[in-house]
Amino acid sequence: MFSVSSLEIFGFFANWSPFFIVFILFTTVLYFLLTTVWRHDIEGNRPLKRSEAVWFILIMITLYIVKGSPIDLLSHILFSYHMLQMAVVYLLITPLLYFAIPEYWMKYVVNLPVIKPIVQVMTKPLIAIILFNGVFSIYHLPVVLDFLKQEATAHSVFNVLLFILALFMWYPVFNKHEEHQMFGLYKLLYIFVIGVLLTPACGLIIFSQSPMYNTYTDGSAWLKSMEVCVPTSILDSLSDSGMISGPEYFTNETPLHDQQTGGVVMKILQELFFGVMLFYVFYQWRVHERVNEQDVTENALRKHQEQQEYYNQFH
Repeated sequence: MFSVSSLEIFGFFANWSPFFIVFILFTTVLYFLLTTVWRHDIEGNRPLKRSEAVWFILIMITLYIVKGSPIDLLSHILFSYHMLQMAVVYLLITPLLYFAIPEYWMKYVVNLPVIKPIVQVMTKPLIAIILFNGVFSIYHLPVVLDFLKQEATAHSVFNVLLFILALFMWYPVFNKHEEHQMFGLYKLLYIFVIGVLLTPACGLIIFSQSPMYNTYTDGSAWLKSMEVCVPTSILDSLSDSGMISGPEYFTNETPLHDQQTGGVVMKILQELFFGVMLFYVFYQWRVHERVNEQDVTENALRKHQEQQEYYNQFH
């Protein structure tokens, strides 16, 4: 069992990350400035859609919940919450950004001279899939995860890298420029392949017969990893007083069971998110096909009428 109230011993700053709130507010204000006041110099600009604004606000709220609320603290205590973070940030938030960012801003950014050649290479479907899934799997190797969890700067850099790679991976599916999009059927296959490539890492975590990560089992490694999100002075005080020595203070769940739960959480959320994506892509594909069928029919009728009028001139 787990008690959220027990997290109060780490203090307000560790639980609610005021600095991350500032980052969220700054990003939100910047978004609305770019899409309203500062949009007029961008080619193809248009007024911000209400749906785009709503999506962005929901994304910011969700991002704060998983990275700024006590859930972030829990991700350093329980591996299952770490995997919850991974699924929500990289499999939900990143694709949803394509529904929140206006297409003219996306086009402007990806066509910048410095960025364009990078995007052209990194968003190629095969490269994008291999890079994200490869880096994601490397991230969850015990030696890598244990190191990153104990080094704040390296941990932040690696998470930003994964976020960028996730944006590249979802670009062929959800970007709004038809010339850069995959055909409907290929989108379905693409999403399916992403799910397949994520399965081995989840399977390894789920079916392991022993705990894999020292930062969730070893007291000294765990305390070191907690320095990423808890002030050192508070940790030293709690450790010296004998109040905490490891994650077992907060839960009765065994490290192995928690680890297996994390793999299951990741897989279930992946299937849920991907199921919605597949339905959306299939629906959009059918709508596009019907529109094309109507266009073909209308063009054929128009040509027939034009030919009939032409022949009538001579009769």
